[in-house]
Amino acid sequence: MPKNAPGGQPNMNELLKQAQKMQEQLMAARAEAETQEVEGQAGGGVVKVRVTGGMEFQGVTIDPSAVDPDDVAMLEDLVLAAIRDAVTKAGQISEQAMGGLDLGGLGAGLFGG
Repeated sequence: MPKNAPGGQPNMNELLKQAQKMQEQLMAARAEAETQEVEGQAGGGVVKVRVTGGMEFQGVTIDPSAVDPDDVAMLEDLVLAAIRDAVTKAGQISEQAMGGLDLGGLGAGLFGG
């Protein structure tokens, strides 16, 4: 909790220190999340897409059983579904990383708590 300046107002130096600490935590959490890799799947795993938390796509794996020259549309749908699954999982990594931040008394200091 930030120390109050005379008159009961939050100490601005303390608030700035806490804001800087929060920014450092945010940057570290973001960097950690960006390096983690997740895999999205579709069709029971016949199509897999690997992506980092930073949304860098690392690879696509397609089981030969999913390749039907007479039904290319199905394969396209499976690839799209696997990409969506991978992006959702990558987003969850970022949310989890940001959710673990310790904001300390910064929120209370800024919002009069």
